[in-house]
Amino acid sequence: MADIDYFFATVSPWTYLAGTRLEQIAARHGKTIAYKPVDLLAVFARTGGVAPKDRHPSRMEYRAQELTRQSAKLKMPLNLKPRHWPTNVAPSAYAVIAVAQAGGDVGPLVHAFTRAVWAEEREIADPEVIAAIVSDCGFDPAVADKGMLSAAETYAANTEEAAARGAFGAPFYIVNADDARFWGQDRLDDLDAHLGSGAA
Repeated sequence: MADIDYFFATVSPWTYLAGTRLEQIAARHGKTIAYKPVDLLAVFARTGGVAPKDRHPSRMEYRAQELTRQSAKLKMPLNLKPRHWPTNVAPSAYAVIAVAQAGGDVGPLVHAFTRAVWAEEREIADPEVIAAIVSDCGFDPAVADKGMLSAAETYAANTEEAAARGAFGAPFYIVNADDARFWGQDRLDDLDAHLGSGAA
């Protein structure tokens, strides 16, 4: 079992803004990460959340302001209205799962998919884009193709697990040693401090 279960969505702007800070934190504390992409809309439906398109205007306005603030703070470019959002997130999630199952370090791959949506205007549901991103991250695109069937099953299981274990958004981090939960890229410092405290 990994030390940290990381529930995320490859289409989430907040997952994008997390960058690769989780990987840096885990390395600093000698912890391992299990990458678990989820169907975020299904998680919302299971846990009382609402899809962005159905949220009250005041919530959407705040979301836009906060995304702008956080992207500026982190010096990460972000398009509030990307050309290819929303999109079918499953194919990119399957690719992440397949590469991980083949033994690849998928942290940079997760970030590459989210960056493609929110900063590069790329369509991550397009098989050619997926293959290019997988290849650019140093993996064989054929690995993702071969692992699609089992990846689809894992994706569904991840979604069920996320809802069952108290995850209700993305990114969501659960420390397995003590079930400590952290929601959002803006809680990564808290996760870092928690791991450093020796509590986990």
